[in-house]
Amino acid sequence: MKIVIPGGAGQVGQLLARHFHAGGHSVTVFSRSPQPAPWRVVPWDGLTPGPWVDELEDSDVCINLAGRTVNCRYNSANRRAIFDSRILSTQLLNQVIITLNHPPAVWLNASTATIYRHSLDRPMDEATGELGGNEPGAPDTWNFSIQVAKAWEEAFFSTPTPRTRKIALRSAMTFSPDPGGVFDVFLNLVRHGLGGTNGTGNQFVSWIHETDFVRSIELIIAAQDFTGVVNLASPHPLPNRDFLRAIREAWGTRIGLPTSSWMIEIGTFLMRTESELVLKSRQVVPGRLLDAGFEFTFPYWPEAACDLVSRWRQLKFTV
Repeated sequence: MKIVIPGGAGQVGQLLARHFHAGGHSVTVFSRSPQPAPWRVVPWDGLTPGPWVDELEDSDVCINLAGRTVNCRYNSANRRAIFDSRILSTQLLNQVIITLNHPPAVWLNASTATIYRHSLDRPMDEATGELGGNEPGAPDTWNFSIQVAKAWEEAFFSTPTPRTRKIALRSAMTFSPDPGGVFDVFLNLVRHGLGGTNGTGNQFVSWIHETDFVRSIELIIAAQDFTGVVNLASPHPLPNRDFLRAIREAWGTRIGLPTSSWMIEIGTFLMRTESELVLKSRQVVPGRLLDAGFEFTFPYWPEAACDLVSRWRQLKFTV
């Protein structure tokens, strides 16, 4: 297959490019800051058509992951960059794809599991999940993330592409052992004795192991009946206290200092990021994947954490 990945220079894009390249597929990544890679990397700005348009002609799959990182403070400038980088690049791809003679057969566009409301009471699947927005007492930063997610999906689905099947990927945190990835962040807290309960510890963590993330992407590409929105998450989200306990046990330590909500707010302010990642309860489940008969390699977090810690250690040793 010829696979094109706009915005594929980040953690998730790298693991997809690595996987498909190793499988013998033709992979092209669009990047605002091109760097040498084993696959083809083409510059684009996510705003205007350019030579990159030719790469989409006769392609089989487009996987759009473009968007400024949300690992920052949500000040006005960063909010605008987060919003525009997602919505404008998605609108641009819509404009381009409808003009192609041979557009990609399927287009997967990033979205986020954050689109669902803060959920302590029940899990959220695609059919019955409640989208968030302006819930009483919800921080402004949470509402901003939900507004971005809704606008992102609206930009994606607003333009019909009759020859290209569309799927929005409402993905939970994707965990791989790669340096700088989200698992690396949590593991560093545990390694330094800070991996105790965050806040009340009751808030749910939704997650997916990189193996199942890639396998689910392959299923969605192959299954012609997959359109609309799909949750990419393990079927077993778990409370924050259990999530961190499993990482501690996988690492081999009992010590993990708890952090209260006010401590997290101060810490994330000093780290120039936001507290939503650890305080919002995401109880997302993959209803459509399970209905399609998808069997997770890592359905439970303790086994996934052990695998990730083991492979993290191997990478650290080899480096």
